[in-house]
Amino acid sequence: MTRLRYVGSDEGGSNLAYVNARVRARRAALLDEADYRKLIRMGPNEIARFLEETEYEREVNALGARHSGVDLVEYALNENLSRHFRDMLDWADGHLYEQIARYLRKFDAWNIKTALRGIYTDSERAEIENDLIRAGELSDAQLNAMLDAANVEAVIEASSGTMFHDALVEAFDAFEETNLLFPLENAIDRVFFENLISGVAVDAGPAARVLGGQRLSTGSPTDIYHEFLIAEIDFVNVRNALRIARSGAEMDTADYLIEGGRLFDAAELARLVRNMDDLVAVIRESRYGDRLSDALNALEEAESMLEVERAIDVALVEYGDWLGSRHPVSVCPVVSYILAKELEVRNIRAIARGREAGLSEEEIREELVMP
Repeated sequence: MTRLRYVGSDEGGSNLAYVNARVRARRAALLDEADYRKLIRMGPNEIARFLEETEYEREVNALGARHSGVDLVEYALNENLSRHFRDMLDWADGHLYEQIARYLRKFDAWNIKTALRGIYTDSERAEIENDLIRAGELSDAQLNAMLDAANVEAVIEASSGTMFHDALVEAFDAFEETNLLFPLENAIDRVFFENLISGVAVDAGPAARVLGGQRLSTGSPTDIYHEFLIAEIDFVNVRNALRIARSGAEMDTADYLIEGGRLFDAAELARLVRNMDDLVAVIRESRYGDRLSDALNALEEAESMLEVERAIDVALVEYGDWLGSRHPVSVCPVVSYILAKELEVRNIRAIARGREAGLSEEEIREELVMP
């Protein structure tokens, strides 16, 4: 498979307007709700033929001689995702390149977490591999070592040389004490966001203004991106706080708060996770209350966190769209497209797998994340 490689870029100005114009064209080609309604009624081979008539045509045609059915869909989706994100790096100059490259490391975080979950749940190697998104910086050799790992420790060892390794080693004791993956997954998220936000320098000067009831520094493209990252960190902290509160596990929540958000501090989080009603009330009254209302409603109605996490994913895409529409010459439209493209690939994969497994249309529809 094609691999994404980050090779650095020249210092200098960014070409935001050009890249955003290219991204808007790609965004317009994403599947819509009518397309999903058609796909849900198709079998895996029909789905592959449908994709051949879309912007997935190149990948389906290239892989069609070697694969069919769900395998063809899976490989075509991964190849297409990699191509689109590689294209964005090819288009971008200067600091914009670095911002996009840093953000795309989220797929390295996803792949390590996928390997850990697979080992933890004793999943088959092929099943774990199918869940990988090969659009990050990890090499095929590193990913294969994770897939071949016999236990969680071996996955951590295979992450050696990445920015995640030391944090995973430190979190391993907490994993053994709790027998929960949460400490390891949170360690990955913390490293990713710390690395991400450290590359965004905002101007805290006097030229501040207000956006969505919150003060921004100058409203520059970098500041707008910083606002988005703060929101993403807040959303991750919301998800983690809800997980801890629902699990009832005794954890030092200060160890699991991702720094850089605005919604919680460590002391408040420690108090809130002991009372789910108080936690939900604080989130509803926050600056994100309206955007996360669907997620909170799902929490009250659902027995699992899956619906909640899907609603949070949707809220983040919508928040990126909101920022991007008001500030089109920023990196927000690019990041929002990355999230939307990722959701599209996840949705198509869920439909193909669901059809192969014989799930009903309604069961498949419940698995989809629709912005």
